[in-house]
Amino acid sequence: MMKFGTVPPDDQANQWRYQLDKFVQDNQQSLAALAWGLKLEWGENKDVLGIDLKPQPHFICCSRQAIEDLNKKVDRQIQEVLGILDGYNPQEEVAIIGIGTGQIKLIHFKSNPSPPLCFEQIPNNLDELIQKLEQFMIEQIKL
Repeated sequence: MMKFGTVPPDDQANQWRYQLDKFVQDNQQSLAALAWGLKLEWGENKDVLGIDLKPQPHFICCSRQAIEDLNKKVDRQIQEVLGILDGYNPQEEVAIIGIGTGQIKLIHFKSNPSPPLCFEQIPNNLDELIQKLEQFMIEQIKL
């Protein structure tokens, strides 16, 4: 029997998913602050924060249109992702799209404290927070 959250010993193709989960778990408040700060910068559009793992882990902006286009290309297999992105409350929750080789992963969690409060508590600006988190990802996520 496998315990939830453990890495299957021979599942190299999905190793990035487990590493990304660990990164998110270790950095929830910083990611909540980043997601809220970028939402403020991006305004009313429906862009969502993304993590692209190639060539090395880095943050990107995923446009709603790009996600909808991908959904059409994969015969609507990620329709649930669009539903979650439509329904989540960015003042309480965080939604991030993880992008691996030929795969995506939705990261969605309720933040405690709230993303706006996390953002207020960060000691540095968004650019510095991005650099710090990207460096953590590069150190923790090995493809």
